[in-house]
Amino acid sequence: VQLQASGGGLVQAGGSLRLSCAASGRTFSGYGMGWFRQAPGKERKFVAAISWSGGSTYYGDSVKDRFTISRDNAKNTMYLQMNSLKPEDTALYYCAADSSLGQLRFGSPDYWGQGTLVTVSS
Repeated sequence: VQLQASGGGLVQAGGSLRLSCAASGRTFSGYGMGWFRQAPGKERKFVAAISWSGGSTYYGDSVKDRFTISRDNAKNTMYLQMNSLKPEDTALYYCAADSSLGQLRFGSPDYWGQGTLVTVSS
């Protein structure tokens, strides 16, 4: 079971990035997926989650109206479109999957990918 996150990089404040998370090794049929981030010296925090169908999405307060989560089940891939980036968005971004959206939103998901680094300069 593998989740591979990609798309991180260096961007100026106000810019945009799109992260991708590709799933392989098993079927994630019925699984919700989500993004978390961890800034240097801080604990990991919830960013966004999406249901299997894509019909339900959830966001952390700090990214609402700036970030958009989506998924393409035919490609086994989830995305995070990040707009209007701020220096405080700088962090290692992780993707995750779980059969329970509750675990994604409030607990600890079963499956994790490695992080992709996003750095926003002021």
